[in-house]
Amino acid sequence: MTSYRFPARRRAAAAAAAVGAVLVLAACGGQDASTAKHSGHGAAPSGSPSGSTSASAHNAADVSFAQGMIPHHRQAVEMADLADGRASSAEVRTLASEIRKAQDPEIRTLSEWLTAWGEDVPAKDAPAAEGAEHSGHSMAGMMADDEMAELEKASGKTFDTAFLRMMVEHHEGAVEMARTEQSRGAHQGARKMAGAIVTSQTAEITRMNTLLGQ
Repeated sequence: MTSYRFPARRRAAAAAAAVGAVLVLAACGGQDASTAKHSGHGAAPSGSPSGSTSASAHNAADVSFAQGMIPHHRQAVEMADLADGRASSAEVRTLASEIRKAQDPEIRTLSEWLTAWGEDVPAKDAPAAEGAEHSGHSMAGMMADDEMAELEKASGKTFDTAFLRMMVEHHEGAVEMARTEQSRGAHQGARKMAGAIVTSQTAEITRMNTLLGQ
């Protein structure tokens, strides 16, 4: 009987040691998880440098895009407004109407984003985006004051030709700005809008070149 008591005690001791080890590991694991939770380390989702996958996350490129595209769109709408009473081509008048309908809502959305981000919304009379590295005619595709004055004075076929040529250049600038946003921006909504601008305005450029006979 004595020969069996010692192995039994060894088995009991081994079992107790194993349970103790499990408890120690669980405590350490719980402490590490708690530390990670409170310190923020180890909780960031993969694939995001900032650790955020929020649809509202934005960066400097998004701000530059919004602050640049607002005055750019405003000028396009101003050009489109000039078509009323000046354009002789029904196609030009239709195109101008479509440009207004597409870009007015985008101006509002871009302004709302900037306000939500705590950034300045360019003033309506601003020649270029406030806070962006652009000014006046240097912004991609923007018309100078004398060009806008020339368009305002034109009428009939002269207006049609001038409008189409200027708007092609204007659209090309917008597409360039949108492609930059697609490659550098972080905000999902802004990147989606940029993609829509590239698609729609590239199609309109083709359409306008066709009207110009190019």
